[in-house]
Amino acid sequence: MIVRSAAFELGAVRREQWPPGGLPEFAFVGRSNVGKSSLLNSLLGRRSLARVSATPGKTQQINFFLINGSFRFVDLPGYGYAAVSKRDRARFVRMMEAYLRERDALRRVLHLIDIRHPPTATDVEVHRFLQSLGLPLAVVATKADKVSRSEAQRSVQRIRSSLQTAWPVLSVSAEKNQGLEALWAVIEADLAAAGAGGSPS
Repeated sequence: MIVRSAAFELGAVRREQWPPGGLPEFAFVGRSNVGKSSLLNSLLGRRSLARVSATPGKTQQINFFLINGSFRFVDLPGYGYAAVSKRDRARFVRMMEAYLRERDALRRVLHLIDIRHPPTATDVEVHRFLQSLGLPLAVVATKADKVSRSEAQRSVQRIRSSLQTAWPVLSVSAEKNQGLEALWAVIEADLAAAGAGGSPS
């Protein structure tokens, strides 16, 4: 994929703030601090388009990014961060569920898991919920540069088993740009199936 243009479009906390539908969208879901923003920046070849923070739970809205004028990446708030208040956690859950259940433009959900650790009970619960939606998924095992190649292979198998998923599990490193081509291949296939391309028409 040649990324000719990539821009932050808007951040939404309510349904009525979502951008008009029509363009294919790919949602990024994962625990706080799993590396969603870093992965988005690496995929798009930008240093700081998506804001990377050392503070977990920083993303508190649904962020829409317009790519090549023809599709969107959607960064959802991270889950599982205990320091966020119960009220805020409940608000994040409502906001995310509304988007995931109702957004017709959504083509695939990318569920990010830290390759260094076994999936948590919350990871498993979230994946089960994502599977219940009937949408195409992909599991993205992040931070692959932090483990050896053999350990990464074992971790991928462990993630697949823990999540009880039949969807692909792709190991990536945003820092080293590893595994991004395989992830782009999944996205490009979805765009082709939707009759959309990676460039403006």
